[in-house]
Amino acid sequence: MITRPYVVGNWKMNGTRSMLAEARAIDRAAERLIKVEVALAPPATLVHACRKEATLIGIGAQDCHPADGGAHTGDISAAMLKDAGAGFIIVGHSERRADHGESDALVKRKAEAALAAGMTVIVCVGETAAERDAGKAQAIVSKQLEGSLPASDSPAEQITVAYEPVWAIGTGNTATPADVGAMHGHIRAELERIYGEGGAQVRILYGGSVKPDNAAELLAVENVGGALVGGASLTAESFLGIIVAAASDPDAE
Repeated sequence: MITRPYVVGNWKMNGTRSMLAEARAIDRAAERLIKVEVALAPPATLVHACRKEATLIGIGAQDCHPADGGAHTGDISAAMLKDAGAGFIIVGHSERRADHGESDALVKRKAEAALAAGMTVIVCVGETAAERDAGKAQAIVSKQLEGSLPASDSPAEQITVAYEPVWAIGTGNTATPADVGAMHGHIRAELERIYGEGGAQVRILYGGSVKPDNAAELLAVENVGGALVGGASLTAESFLGIIVAAASDPDAE
């Protein structure tokens, strides 16, 4: 079982070159916090620059096109992102699913494209408030996992799942530790069903209004292998508060 926490900052559609100073500060601090694997996913325009400025942490991308190349104006392939310096790709974020109508099948193709390009992948899943209120949260997440994860013969150690309840993303609302524990336990069981023994090696991140003041409590929950952080990753000060909380987890190696 992987116990080193994985804390990933998703800058979303934020950031110009002026934010490279934040990436450098996070990188310098990560040198001291070796018990945590730290990564940033800046906008595609900053992937190359972040890779040059931050050499100790992981640098990834927020999305990719499933094709290797071709007539897809405005899109970026996994191979292009790798060439720019990305080592991982986030796919299936709820904002992509909602804003661009991405289906589970498309998310799966993107995930498999990232793996084929030699990168790791973070596959996002999560239910809406209406789905949770209707008692369908676990069923929705199971459906997303079944349809979005790379094929069962894929290398499980290169796959991370991020559970991000849609109702908690950018809202200030955070799932309770009990809710997080229940869903992460459910996801773990699904991963072991899909990947067999390899399912135990897939890290499961929690995302959804993670902040320095609630990170320690959330990261202490069983089957929580780290965090996918949005707004709180935009400054080194707030993001490092979360990384320090992860490094303080007694289960972290």
